[in-house]
Amino acid sequence: MNSSVLLCLMAVLVQLWPCSPSIHNSSAQNIAQSSTPVRRVKRGWLWEPLFATEEQVSRDPVYIGQLKSDLDKQDGNLKYILTGEGAGSFFVIDEYNGKIYVTQKLDREKKPFYTLRAQAINRSTQLPVEPESEFIIKVRDVNDNEPQFLDGPYVATVPEMSPEGTSVTQVTATDADDPSYGNSARLLYSLVEGQPYFSVEPKTGVIRMASQMDRETKDQYLVIIQAKDMVGQPGAFSATATVTINLSDVNDNPPEFQQRLYYMSVSEEAPVGTTVGKVFAEDRDIGDNAAMDYLIEADSSDVFNIITNNETQEGIILLNKRVDYERKRRYSIQVKAVNRYIDEHFLKEGPFEDTTIVKINVEDADEPPVFTLENYVMEIVEGAMSGALVGVVTARDPDDDESPVRYSIVHSSHSKRLFSINEHNGAIITTEPLDRETASWHNITVTATETRNPEKISEANVYVQVLDVNDNAPEFPKNYETFVCENAASGQLIQSISAVDQDDSEEAHHFYFSLAQEDANSSHFIVKDNQDNTAGIFTGKSGFSRQEQFFFYLPILIQDNGTPSLTSTNTLTVTVCDCDTEVNTFYCRYGAFMYSLGLSTEALVAVLACILIFLVFFLAIVTIRQQQQKKLPFSEKMEEFRENIVSYDDEGGGEEDTEAFDISALRTRTVMRTHKPRKKVASEIQSLYRQSLQVGPDSAIFRQFISEKLEEANTDPSVPPYDSLQTYAFEGTGSLAGSLSSLGSSTSDMDQSYDYLADWGPHFKQLAGMYSSHRTVGD
Repeated sequence: MNSSVLLCLMAVLVQLWPCSPSIHNSSAQNIAQSSTPVRRVKRGWLWEPLFATEEQVSRDPVYIGQLKSDLDKQDGNLKYILTGEGAGSFFVIDEYNGKIYVTQKLDREKKPFYTLRAQAINRSTQLPVEPESEFIIKVRDVNDNEPQFLDGPYVATVPEMSPEGTSVTQVTATDADDPSYGNSARLLYSLVEGQPYFSVEPKTGVIRMASQMDRETKDQYLVIIQAKDMVGQPGAFSATATVTINLSDVNDNPPEFQQRLYYMSVSEEAPVGTTVGKVFAEDRDIGDNAAMDYLIEADSSDVFNIITNNETQEGIILLNKRVDYERKRRYSIQVKAVNRYIDEHFLKEGPFEDTTIVKINVEDADEPPVFTLENYVMEIVEGAMSGALVGVVTARDPDDDESPVRYSIVHSSHSKRLFSINEHNGAIITTEPLDRETASWHNITVTATETRNPEKISEANVYVQVLDVNDNAPEFPKNYETFVCENAASGQLIQSISAVDQDDSEEAHHFYFSLAQEDANSSHFIVKDNQDNTAGIFTGKSGFSRQEQFFFYLPILIQDNGTPSLTSTNTLTVTVCDCDTEVNTFYCRYGAFMYSLGLSTEALVAVLACILIFLVFFLAIVTIRQQQQKKLPFSEKMEEFRENIVSYDDEGGGEEDTEAFDISALRTRTVMRTHKPRKKVASEIQSLYRQSLQVGPDSAIFRQFISEKLEEANTDPSVPPYDSLQTYAFEGTGSLAGSLSSLGSSTSDMDQSYDYLADWGPHFKQLAGMYSSHRTVGD
C-alpha cells in the first residue's frame, strides 16, 4: 500500500485530520458531526475516532484513538511506530496494538496542531508492512481564556446636549480562544455602570448617548463596560473596562448679570481714561463659549466708554469725557453683555445677551480756576512805551464758592522781564519797549491761583505778536568789493548794488538809490537807479591813476517806501586796479593788499629771497651734523657696550637649571681649527661669562677656547683689539695671589660647621649632604 492514510481522533480535546485532501474535506467533517464511533478502512489502515475533553489529562495518559493495519493478525508480530511533532512527549503509541495516548495537557493557544507520521513494521524482519503515513492532530479549543480589554482604561469626549443615540466611543475586548469553533471567543458587551445616561451595543461595544446631558450640571461620567465570552452563557469568563466620558462645552447659556443695578461715582477732577467701575456678567459656559463683549446703550452724551477684560470677562467703564459737578451731577447708562460666539443650534434657546443699569454720581471737588480761553493771542506795536497794555486774561473758580483768583507770569524769564501782569484783573502790560526785529513773537505762560487754596493752579498760554513800524533804514546787504581799471572808459559798469530792510512792509519794499549831495557834482562815478531795488555804479570819466588816488569812497543814499520814509547813507569803496579794461579780482586784491602794507613788488621779492636763503643754510647745518654723528669712533660705542657687559648679574638656577646655558661646545674634545666668521660680540661675552662659572680653572678646553678667541681678535683687522677684556672666573695658574676658592683652602672642613645648609630647602639637599657634620674624614 503506497498511499497515505489519515487517523482522525475527534473529541473536545483532540482531532486527528488526514493529510489526504479528499478525506480531510469529506470523511473528517462527517466524523466531526457524528457522536457515535465509526470504523473506517483505507488502503490497509484501520482507524477509529474517539472523544476526549481538553485539560482532562492529569497523571495518567488519556487514550485518544487507535491506529491499526488490516494486516495485523493480533499475534504481536507487528510493531507500530509514531514519529513527528510531540511524538514521545505529548503523544505515545502502544507498539503492539497501535493505541495513541496523550501524556500532557495541550494548549491550543500555544500550538493549534501537530504533524506526525505512523509506520507499521514486522518484528521478525524489521521491514515495513505499511508505508509511512503522515497525519495532523488538530487541537480543538475549549473556553480556557478570559476576555481582555487591551486599550483600557478609555477616555472619550462628547459635546453636551448631544441627542440620544450619538456615538461616544467604542470599546473592544479580545479573547485568545478559537473564534472559529464554538462560542469560546464570541463576546457580549453589557453596561455595568452608566445607566440611564449611556447604552452599549452588545455585539460591537459602541457606547451611545441614552439621554441629553448638561455639562453645567455634571461634566464627567464614569462608565463600566463588561465583556463576556460564550455569548454570555452561564460559566462564561468576563472582563470589565472603565470608560471616562467628558462632556465638552457648547454655547448653550447666555451671560447673566448678577446685579440689575450698579452704583458708581467719579470725581469731577478725574482725567479722561479714568476707570469708573466694573460690571460682570456670569456665563456658565467656558472658554470661547463664555467670551462676551460689553457695550453701552442709550448714551448720546458719549461721556463714558466700556471695554472688555478678556481674562476676567469683566466690563470696565472708563471716563470718555471730563465731567463737571456744577453742570451735571448724575448719569444713568445701560450696559449690555453679548456672547461673542453664538452657536446657531441653540438660537431657539433665546437671545444670548443680558442688560443692567449703571448709575454714576459725579463727586464735587475743589477745582482749579478755569481760563476763558486755553490760548490767548495778543498784539502790540513795537516801540510802545513801557507800561503799554497788551491784553487781558480772565479766569474764574468753577466751584460754587467762587474763590478770588490771583494771576502771575511764569515759565519764561525773558518774557517775564518784558511783560508784567496785574494779579487782580489779569491785565498784561509791557515793562520796556519791544523791538520786532529782535523778536516778533513772545510766548507767555500765565497762571491763575485760588487765593483760598493756593494749591489749585491752572495755566494758559499767551502769544504776543509785535507789530512792525518803519524804524529801520535800508542798507547794503553785504560789503562790496569794487575795482576799476586805470584804463576804464567812461560809462563803464563797475558794480551792481542792492539793499535790504529789516522792517516788514505792508506792500512790497521799494528802494531808491542816489549819490549823496556832497558827491553828486563829482564826475568820477555815476549812480543809476534801475527801479527794481537795484542800482548800477558807472564810471563818469575815462582813465584813472593809482598814483593820484588809489581809493574812492562813494556815499550812496538808499531810501525806502515806508511811512515815514527812512534814508541811510552807505559808503561804497572803489579801488583803482592796474589793469586795462577787464578786472582780475585776484590780482586787484593782491595789489590792494600790497598797497595797504606800503610795499612794492620788488621789495616783496627781496624778502622772499632772504627767507629762502635762510632755509637752505639751516638745512645744510642739519645735514652736516648728522654726518658727523655717523663718524663717531667705534671705541666710544664699545665703551658703552663693555659697560653693559660688566653690569650683567643674572643669577643661575642651581644644579637643576639645565636650560639657562649650554656649555656643550666647551666640553667637546675636538676643537674646530678652521677660521669662522665672528659672532655677535655681546652674546659671546655673556655666554663666556656663564660658562666660566661651570668649567674649572685648569680645564684645557677652557684655556684653548680663550686662546682661540684671542687669536681671532688679533687676526681680524675689522674690529678693535680686545686686550682690555679681562673678566675671568679665575686668576689663572701661577698667580701670586693664589686661588680664591674655598675648596683649595688649607683650613680643614672639620673646622667649620655646615649644618645650616640643611635649612636651605630641598634645592641644597645634595650640598648639605656633602658638607654635613656627620661626614667622615675619608669622605
